Amino acid sequence: MLRVALRTLKNSIRSTPRCYGSKSFCTISDKIPKETVDCVVIGAGVVGIAVARELALKGREVLVIESASTFGTGTSSRNSEVIHAGIYYPPKSLKSIFCVRGKELLYKYCSDHGVPHERIGKLIVATGSSEIPKLNDILCHGIENGVNDLRMMEGSEAMRMEPELQCMKALLSPSTGIVDSHSLMLSLMGEAENHRTTFSYDTTVTGGHLEGNQIHLYTAESKDFEKCTENFPPQPGLVLIPKLVVNSAGLSASSIARRYIGIASGVIPPTYYARGCYFTLSNTPVSPFKHLIYPIPEDGGIGVHVTLDMGGHVKFGPDVEWINDVDDISIFLNKFDYSVSADRAQSFYPKVRRYYPSLKDGSLEPGYAGIRPKLTGPRQSPADFVVQGEDIHGVPGLVNLFGIESPGLTSSLAIAEYVAANFLK
Repeated sequence: MLRVALRTLKNSIRSTPRCYGSKSFCTISDKIPKETVDCVVIGAGVVGIAVARELALKGREVLVIESASTFGTGTSSRNSEVIHAGIYYPPKSLKSIFCVRGKELLYKYCSDHGVPHERIGKLIVATGSSEIPKLNDILCHGIENGVNDLRMMEGSEAMRMEPELQCMKALLSPSTGIVDSHSLMLSLMGEAENHRTTFSYDTTVTGGHLEGNQIHLYTAESKDFEKCTENFPPQPGLVLIPKLVVNSAGLSASSIARRYIGIASGVIPPTYYARGCYFTLSNTPVSPFKHLIYPIPEDGGIGVHVTLDMGGHVKFGPDVEWINDVDDISIFLNKFDYSVSADRAQSFYPKVRRYYPSLKDGSLEPGYAGIRPKLTGPRQSPADFVVQGEDIHGVPGLVNLFGIESPGLTSSLAIAEYVAANFLK
């Protein structure tokens, strides 16, 4: 059935009218083909792939729909690639629960499947006396979250561990690590595909409605969606009728939910977009650090920190730049501006030199940028992950995942475990 649906999807979206003149999705032509499928996952980022794998391992047939031409092109491939310990997040929050559980699952998965990773540890540093109380708060959060290997140390001890470091106090997190996120996604995809999961790229979910107790999803070819406008949305090429839908679309999750007829707008949280740039360290053949180095968190993020990748390369970031007035096409098709201006390095030098004073002028080169989907904006308290089922939005068989930013990579397997345990029937 899934192969038939996929073949129909690819054929029909090339032969139907491209756009139609109404903002409403109620007037879907009777000529649009419909196909019944088992499970649909929207979005082939690391969380979507993990969810698809988990559903497939439970014996379900899964179709993953991705608007890009391949997997992991959004937040999943534009982050620090850190396996977080679960330190920062409020106790009993989904972020803390999923991060702590996800860390355990992720280390085991990587070890069992040969995914490159390393438990290199992290130092969170206070560079001034005013930051020490905040460091103590982070320690208390971590302990309450079940992170039991944390150790507070004096700056002198931390600087013996890392001679290039400057700080007054530091919190050591031995269980923090790094992972090759691309290799992780490839491994998860392979398992999913071996258990009846199919990936459909260049395909966009443009909306949907509830008919009786059945979900109807509208799909269109991404290139046609790009040609349309708000007043002339794409005519679906195929309407899918799944038993379960997991909206794991990341940057576009909220926008997709708003185009679904039957969901009250009040249950869909607003999304704020924060762009973060990374700079790489040049002209340094040997990394100045053996551990990840993190400052005290800042508004919108956890600070411009030192990250090492599996190749031993050093990068600094991300910073926080709030993005306003993003149009639907850019959101749905990930058309954000990912360029990194070399001029932005000037704001990095003073931030990094607070803990790495010997950083030389001209040693930072533009690396890459990522976009984080946040549920709160500037100067607001960070929001938790949101996992919505029928009890919240009233649509049977629909699961919405909103605000899956950091620690989404670490939490991916735990989120997948939770979705399968709580929403499969």
